[in-house]
Amino acid sequence: MNTQATQKILLLAANPIGSRYLRLGEEMREIEEGLKRSKNRERYSIATAQAVRYRDIRRAILEHEPQIFHFSGHGAGEEGLVFEDETGAAKLVDAEALAGLFQLFSGQWGRYG
Repeated sequence: MNTQATQKILLLAANPIGSRYLRLGEEMREIEEGLKRSKNRERYSIATAQAVRYRDIRRAILEHEPQIFHFSGHGAGEEGLVFEDETGAAKLVDAEALAGLFQLFSGQWGRYG
């Protein structure tokens, strides 16, 4: 009997207007298919959020309570990640702001697994 808690993976994707086209749907499908073929697939579940705006990250965390994040999209190295604004245009979210957001939920994540 498997007594380990299921770990939820949250796949976040953003490909703002005017940015280089990325095959994000295909990437998400590959991740999901790979997990389905894995030995320990029952230990994981996947939730997805597409066309993600910065404020959507917090909502997705609250809704899905993930332990693992995967971001598909554009990045700016150590400067941060590129999400969408309300119009779909690019919005750089600096690494420090993302770290602060994840820090807010670190206590919540500690209760899993």
